[in-house]
Amino acid sequence: MQDLAALCVGDAIVDIFLRIPEDNPHFGLDEKANKLFIGFGEKIVVEKYEIAMGGNANNTAVGLAKLGIKTALIAEIGKDEFAQKIIENLKSENVDSSFIIETPTEKTSFSVGISYKGERTLFVEHVERMHNFKFPETKPRLVYLTSLGRIWEKAYIDAFEFSQKENALLAFNPGGIQIAERGNIIWSILEKTDFLFVNKEEAEEILYGKEIKFTSEKSIKKLLYGLKGLGPRNIIITDSGNGSYLQDEQNNTHHLGIMNVPVVEKTGAGDSFNAGFLAAVLKGSSLTQAMAWGNLNAASVVQQVGAQRGLLTEEQLKKEASNFKDTPEEF
Repeated sequence: MQDLAALCVGDAIVDIFLRIPEDNPHFGLDEKANKLFIGFGEKIVVEKYEIAMGGNANNTAVGLAKLGIKTALIAEIGKDEFAQKIIENLKSENVDSSFIIETPTEKTSFSVGISYKGERTLFVEHVERMHNFKFPETKPRLVYLTSLGRIWEKAYIDAFEFSQKENALLAFNPGGIQIAERGNIIWSILEKTDFLFVNKEEAEEILYGKEIKFTSEKSIKKLLYGLKGLGPRNIIITDSGNGSYLQDEQNNTHHLGIMNVPVVEKTGAGDSFNAGFLAAVLKGSSLTQAMAWGNLNAASVVQQVGAQRGLLTEEQLKKEASNFKDTPEEF
C-alpha cells in the first residue's frame, strides 16, 4: 500500500450478538450484584441475532479507514467461512488486508455477545496462534498495537521494534492478557509509547495490579500521573459514563464528558473512540479536538449493534463536529 498512514496490529474476530427482550421471563439482571441470571434448562427467546466483525485491531483499522486514513491490518485468522467474512469486510472498507495470515489448519476466533438492557456480555473464544507477523516495507506514520491472545510476546516485540525502526508514532492499547502480565515487554513498550489508550480499570491494573481500585475524579489524575511516570508521552483514559481524560506531553490534563445518546449496546465504544482520536491526530488536529472526534465516533457506535456499524465517515464526523458544542475542560 502506497502512502500507508496507519498500521493496526492485533486481533480480528467475528462477533455474534443475541438481543434478549427486556421482558423475557427466563432472563434477568441482579443490578446490585451485577449478575445476569437465566432459567436453567429453559429455551430463551432471542429478539434477533446479528453477525458483525470484531477484534480491537480490526475495529480500529476500519474506523481509521472510514475517516480517510490509509490503513493496513496485521492479524492472524483461520481459513473458514468466518475468515472470508473478515477479509471481504476489510476490502469493502478499503483496509489493506495483504498482511493478514490465514492459517489453514485453524478456525477463526469468534465471540457470542448477549445484548440486554443496553449492555453486552461477551463469551469469547481465542484460538491459540503463533502470530508470526510480516511487516510492510512502506513506512507508516503510526503503528497501533492492541490486544492479542496467549502467544503474544514475539508479535509485540516485533511490532514495537518495527515502530522504532521506522520512527513511526506508537499508539498502544494493551489487552487484558498483556496487562495481567505487567512484565518487561510491557514496560519497554510503555516507555516509548506516544499515545496510551486504556480504560480506568486497565489503568489501575497496570499501576497496581488487581488489588487497588479508586472511585473519585481526583484518582483519575493520580492514574494519569502514575502512567506518565512509566514513559508514555500522551495518556488517554476512558471511564464509561464519566467520559474521557487526557494528559499530554506538557502534563496538561483535560476531561470530556460523554454525549447523551440512546445506547443500544457498547461493543466497540473504546475502539471507535481511539480511531476517531488518532484520525484527528494524523490530520493535524489538536489533542482536545481529537478527544471530540473520539467522543463523536463512540457515541455513534453505541447506537448500533456491533463494533463497526455505527462508525462515522470523515464527512459524517466533520458534520457532527460542526454542531458539537462541548469542549474538553482542564481539571
